[in-house]
Amino acid sequence: MQKPQEIVLAEPRGFCAGVDRAIEIVEKALQKFGRPIYVRHEIVHNTYVVNDLKNKGAIFIEDLNEVPAGATLVFSAHGVSKAVQREAEARGFQIFDATCPLVTKVHVEVAKLAKEGYEFIMIGHKGHPEVEGTMGQLSEGIHLVEDVEDVATVQPGQTERLAVVTQTTLSVDDAAAITAAVRVRFPSIREPKQQDICYATQNRQDAVKVLSGQVDLVIVVGSPTSSNSNRLRELAARLGTPAYMIDSAEELQHEWFDGIARVGLTAGASAPEVLVKDVISRIKELGATSVRKMDGVEETLKFPLPKGLRIDAATGLEIEVRKAPETGG
Repeated sequence: MQKPQEIVLAEPRGFCAGVDRAIEIVEKALQKFGRPIYVRHEIVHNTYVVNDLKNKGAIFIEDLNEVPAGATLVFSAHGVSKAVQREAEARGFQIFDATCPLVTKVHVEVAKLAKEGYEFIMIGHKGHPEVEGTMGQLSEGIHLVEDVEDVATVQPGQTERLAVVTQTTLSVDDAAAITAAVRVRFPSIREPKQQDICYATQNRQDAVKVLSGQVDLVIVVGSPTSSNSNRLRELAARLGTPAYMIDSAEELQHEWFDGIARVGLTAGASAPEVLVKDVISRIKELGATSVRKMDGVEETLKFPLPKGLRIDAATGLEIEVRKAPETGG
């Protein structure tokens, strides 16, 4: 039986700027304040990352009752509702917000338009922490749709001022189809100036579209809870290429590679490159002899850390961030 000859690596893949920043916030908080640091929900949806931070002293919780008085608390990259934010502040925790700035952008837009009297249609997956956080920016007037069928039954209180927002990690194609259905039902709906789906989700999906046409099998490195990783596997399968999602190299099944000459490999935005390297090693054991990196978008975006965690690696001291003087006109 033919065994794999070549591994083709998607570009870009793996960590995005929001995930890098969220992990760094927890690590810097541990460095500055010592263990334990409490984190509400998994900081990012990846088993390896969460276990690594647990070993360093992070404690992951869902309920703020589990956090002792005076503790340091980090909000996960997915964001939190206003109710969670208010409760954490009322309990006096030292809070660092690791919400991805691109999720925060959606929260800010919702708050701004709500003041202008808008209601919202939110496209997303029920129960996902990002959706709960965004919908929780308001006490009412935000309505979830998960698919095109939901659009027909959603009942906003009024339609004169209606806006649409989107979970940042959806399938770009699915979100476009649902948005089109929303537009048909509510022709005057306000859409964001820039789409809410984040650049990293878009770039990784675009890379899989190119990758799928070049390989016989696609492997996506990502945890089951990772929305953007699941979308990558679904996309490859929809394009007609057999695709599997794995949390680690141990989950690879040798029978997947029977009759496969070329394997495509990518990773969700919360999956570290060390896991990709493990998978490459395992596929090489199955017979692959070469690894080729696809051409793709180079991501250079980096988000700043919150005030209070900008620590100089050499000295261990906090970096003072000075604002440039304002110039008069």
